[in-house]
Amino acid sequence: MFSEAFVHILLVGAGLSGAVIGRHLAEAGHRITIVDARDHVAGNCHTGRDAETGVMVHVYGPHIFHTDDAEVWDYVNRFETFQPYKNRVKTTSRDPQGELGVFSLPVNLHTINQFFRKTLRPDEARAFITEEQADTSIADPQTFEEQALRFVGRDLYEAFFKGYTIKQWGVQPSELPASILKRLPVRFNYDDNYFFHRFQGMPENGYTAMVERILDHPAIEVRLGTQFSRDQAGAYDHVFYSGPLDGWFDYELGRLGYRTLDFERFSYQGDYQGCAVMNYGEVDVPYTRITEHKHFAPWESHEGSVCYREFSRACTPEDIPYYPIRQVREKALLADYVARAEAERGVTFVGRLGTYRYLDMDVTIREALDAARTFLTHAEDGTAMPAFVAAPL
Repeated sequence: MFSEAFVHILLVGAGLSGAVIGRHLAEAGHRITIVDARDHVAGNCHTGRDAETGVMVHVYGPHIFHTDDAEVWDYVNRFETFQPYKNRVKTTSRDPQGELGVFSLPVNLHTINQFFRKTLRPDEARAFITEEQADTSIADPQTFEEQALRFVGRDLYEAFFKGYTIKQWGVQPSELPASILKRLPVRFNYDDNYFFHRFQGMPENGYTAMVERILDHPAIEVRLGTQFSRDQAGAYDHVFYSGPLDGWFDYELGRLGYRTLDFERFSYQGDYQGCAVMNYGEVDVPYTRITEHKHFAPWESHEGSVCYREFSRACTPEDIPYYPIRQVREKALLADYVARAEAERGVTFVGRLGTYRYLDMDVTIREALDAARTFLTHAEDGTAMPAFVAAPL
């Protein structure tokens, strides 16, 4: 039996974290209230049909589902049919001769042969990159730039990584940690699938329809367009908070840094770029990429097209926070907020904003399931729920 002390739970945020936790606990017999300041559910993965073209638009930028977690894959397919989808990214940049071209990402054998105007086989390409291009003098890469130079060399780095990174993060790659490039950013075959995961797809009716089904339970009440303040927490037995961690404390110690995105929408009659995502590697092109949203649903057919140019910049208090920066200053401030959070009672911080980490959708769902199960365990044995189930640091 569950402790009667835990009967009414508040979830702040109707994105993936709030929806998954809420559904799991509702099915366990708890009463759930979910509040969100926006007028829709699904958070940043919100999708909707464009009235003019019928295209399913990813309102806050593209979200492509990919995972190796079989339980998470089964979970999302419980609430929505996922169609097969492979993310094949292209990039417009200049080759070593200064000629503008379109290349495949991630860097693969086709990219190498096209970029260097060669006809190398896999073993030849590997030797060419590792022996002639890579900077082997860098024994222990410490920065993003050193990591890229060490593994792919200057030509590929400057064409495909440098300019894009400067635009995306607003700093020089020499100021970013090497950990951002976690693995060798090149393939010596013709595989142009951007992701490695065995489960990949897109929800047939969009992410918002999926989240609405997750929330469709008699024990769940959703209040949209509703601002949350910390003094409301006392009316509930426990709070799961997926808003900004520093926001819970009214930014008393300062604001954690984020990058945000601006979207410049335009329509086109026909097929604008022939692919879902076209990156722009040159720093003098102000946007990082153009997305053409009908290509995210290749099983559909639309004459018209909806496209967005994406611009990355520093996040202000009025903006939607997208990417946590997590450099030295931010990590120090984060440590202070984590210490404060761990002293709180009756609240658990979850999700991308609540733990100040960049999370893919599958990881968000995994951590939400883990958080809900942890809560039920603590409810059963009468112990206090921790402030974090997934540690921010």
